[in-house]
Amino acid sequence: MSQSETTISRLQVEHLRETLGIGFARPRLSWQIEATAPNWRQVAYEIECLSADGHARQDTGRVESDRSILVDWPFAPLSSRERVSLRVKVWCNDGSESAWSRPLIIETGLLDPADWSAHFITPDWEEDVTRSNPAPYLRREFTLHGEIQSARLYITALGLYEAEINGQTVGDHVFAPGWTVYDERLRYQTFDVTDLLKPGRNAIGAVLGDGWFRGRLGFGGGRRNFYGNRLALLAQLEVRYVDGSSERIVSDESWRAATGPILSNSIYDGETYDARLENAGWSMPGFDDAAWSGVRLLDWNMNALEAPLGPPVRRTQRVQPVAIFQSPSGKTIVDFGQNLVGRLSIEVSGPAGHTITLRHAEVLEHGELGTRPLRFAEATDRYTLKGAEVERWEPRFTFHGFRYVEVNGWPGELRPENISAVVIHSDMERTGWFECSDPLLNRLHENVIWSMRGNFLDIPTDCPQRDERLGWTGDLQVFSPTASFLYDVSGVLRSWLHDLIVEQRRMGGVVPHVVPNVLGETAGGTAAWGDAATVVPSVLYQRFGDVQILAEQFESMCAWVDSIAGVASDTLLWDKGFQFGDWLDPTAPPDKPWQARTDAAIIATAYFAHSAELVARAAEVLGRTEAKQRYAELAAKVKAAFAREYVTPAGRIMCDAETAYSLALVFDLLPTAEQRQHAGNRLAELVRASGYHIRTGFVGTPLICDALCQTGHHQVAYRLLMQRECPSWLYPVTMGATTIWERWDSMLPDGSINPGEMTSFNHYALGAVADWMHRTIGGLVPLEPGYRRMKIQPQPGGGLTQARTRHLTPYGLVEVAWKIENDVFSLDLVLPPNTSALVILPGADAPIEAGSGSWRWTTPYQNPDVRGPYTVDDLVGDLFFDAAVREAILTALEQLGAPKHFRNRLPSETGVSLRQVLHMLPNYEEAVTKLNEVLKNL
Repeated sequence: MSQSETTISRLQVEHLRETLGIGFARPRLSWQIEATAPNWRQVAYEIECLSADGHARQDTGRVESDRSILVDWPFAPLSSRERVSLRVKVWCNDGSESAWSRPLIIETGLLDPADWSAHFITPDWEEDVTRSNPAPYLRREFTLHGEIQSARLYITALGLYEAEINGQTVGDHVFAPGWTVYDERLRYQTFDVTDLLKPGRNAIGAVLGDGWFRGRLGFGGGRRNFYGNRLALLAQLEVRYVDGSSERIVSDESWRAATGPILSNSIYDGETYDARLENAGWSMPGFDDAAWSGVRLLDWNMNALEAPLGPPVRRTQRVQPVAIFQSPSGKTIVDFGQNLVGRLSIEVSGPAGHTITLRHAEVLEHGELGTRPLRFAEATDRYTLKGAEVERWEPRFTFHGFRYVEVNGWPGELRPENISAVVIHSDMERTGWFECSDPLLNRLHENVIWSMRGNFLDIPTDCPQRDERLGWTGDLQVFSPTASFLYDVSGVLRSWLHDLIVEQRRMGGVVPHVVPNVLGETAGGTAAWGDAATVVPSVLYQRFGDVQILAEQFESMCAWVDSIAGVASDTLLWDKGFQFGDWLDPTAPPDKPWQARTDAAIIATAYFAHSAELVARAAEVLGRTEAKQRYAELAAKVKAAFAREYVTPAGRIMCDAETAYSLALVFDLLPTAEQRQHAGNRLAELVRASGYHIRTGFVGTPLICDALCQTGHHQVAYRLLMQRECPSWLYPVTMGATTIWERWDSMLPDGSINPGEMTSFNHYALGAVADWMHRTIGGLVPLEPGYRRMKIQPQPGGGLTQARTRHLTPYGLVEVAWKIENDVFSLDLVLPPNTSALVILPGADAPIEAGSGSWRWTTPYQNPDVRGPYTVDDLVGDLFFDAAVREAILTALEQLGAPKHFRNRLPSETGVSLRQVLHMLPNYEEAVTKLNEVLKNL
């Protein structure tokens, strides 16, 4: 094979796509390979490091290794501001050699607090910090004395910022610097601003917003000034001249400050902007700032400064209206056709002083804007015109969750081209795709994607619209496998986990309910929520192959399990203290979401065992033998305690509910194979008894389909997935949902909003079933960390005739596509170089080993779900799953004169045959004959 047939298609450091201002002196390297030869395996690599001027700096020479993911930095550590170029070549198992990769240029940021000569500055005025204040504008002019070779702006804020140089916005980030535990972790950003500067006079400025730093946070009215009550800017502009000299312009007491058109800004409440107050040219040289105020220095922990670990928040899409109409009360409503997260961009003309009001909501109720679910979030933007010919505006420091906007005060006719929605979220790389032959499942999957996009806005949140928008640990814990498939979340979640460490340490080992923690020192320590400390690092290791994340989080993982052990009873049952339990079990009253059918102690003890086992596995990976033994023994003891207290010898579980069985099966808490199978059978009975409706909450929902499939009940799992009546995954889809709802019935069948206090229409947690869809319908399962080795085993069902699943693994793109046609199952598989897979075809006697390349298999297929016509000997639950069959049976029984109480009770007799129930009728023989005929005709 020639060099040209093997290429390095991608070279990356850490989990970063953007390599300016990185915070690593020894960044790890990863590369992806494209090769035409099948079964391609790397046997060696070489890495070359070039200096900024193109001269060779260091070279590894040929290194015998098959590693291509997160390879340790092989050179001397980089220093602050150092710029180098990297390239890689590899050797194949057939002896061939690739060409060098295209160079990857990386540049470090400021790696040491001593690199900063700038100071935090804040306007020199006092404010009423009990409310939102006008946003401060800060500026400074300066002179550059020569031809500019390069310039870097290192910048951050206490609050949010948007910077300008010479009248041009710096970068395309929004909501920078994001949300972290600011006093211990404050991210700064690095921008190449060479092209924005010129010799001679220049100006730099920044506008600051309240954001998470001092804006209102939390429900029930929330709290302001959580991290501080003064906004501040830190900016360091470093200019290098062609002659080799350099200059710094830093934030200090020479800057000037004033307010401007942003009268108020709040993440929850929106932004108020008066264009008449704009300071035209404020970030240009020559602007008269004599009437502006001074600034003063503000002391802050400079050791908290660090470079980002993941991508910034950006504008990622613009959505146009699908309709503009009048509500029953005469209000102008704009429908964007998609529930999204972001804000509006408007283009308007009108008289100076005229104000436009924009109110946002996710749904309509009775044709009007449905704002009750927003609770204390006003979600309203206001723009006052300055009287220009055309005015364009987009808020800076707020975001909303919305599909609908009520527009009040628009001058003249509102046209679609006047208004658009700007989608905003962390700019993560898309890595996962799924589609199948069922359009409702495709829409469900698309809803999962939109909910993830809207709730990964710098941190993973529960919801994006009401007075909450917090980093709930339980939501992410259950959703992290799905998230890790759909997008590259490695950087975003690595950063979030660092904040979890900080907050957990402050709570003495207990994990808070939300990270960052704004709910208080006692808000933490619950099962499934706190277990994010063990589950999320384990998922990231499995999906991205990053041992370092396990190492960074290991002490946190241990501390969490140790804290549980400290509160569990002597019997190792976690049956004390507050628990959320199987939150939002659909059988719970709307105003009591904790009243689930599964006892909270069962859930807590199950997670105790599971987390202890995850810590033991992490210890094994990290080579910590003593810790592995300790936590493995603890896990075994907790499992034994669980079985002793909650499981009968046959395998029945106390709290005879779906979540209890799902936990026991997926977390491997049942001692014997007989107990496992009995529990699986009982779980299937419960699902049938429900009429294949969901009866699980946050905890049970991600597990139930796996639990059913592990015990051979694939058809039951598919029927549960395909159910369209409420409660089910597809009910919201039939109601027009474009995101995942917080409740199974956030909107009731009559179109009214659920009366419960918590009713979000954008909540990704219940969308965790997408991970099961990827693995079971799609058939793509990671067997080794980072998808180095996979299992490819599609398991068709539910009437599906085809599916296609793609995932951009750390090694490259995997594609699994299958189709059933004319009783033949065909599978097309693409595996990237340096990976392998175990392929299991439906009905096959033995698995197939496959290496990289494109493969195709066909095999005869007999659908296990196919059967003849229904008869009265079928179970009532199976008959009533089909709405048409159910209606036909009830109509026939009414014609036979069956009493109303008999017909009303029949749907609950799911576990017995229809024939058995018909024995209760005096005209039994006639009923059997008629119903068999009715069923045959269906």
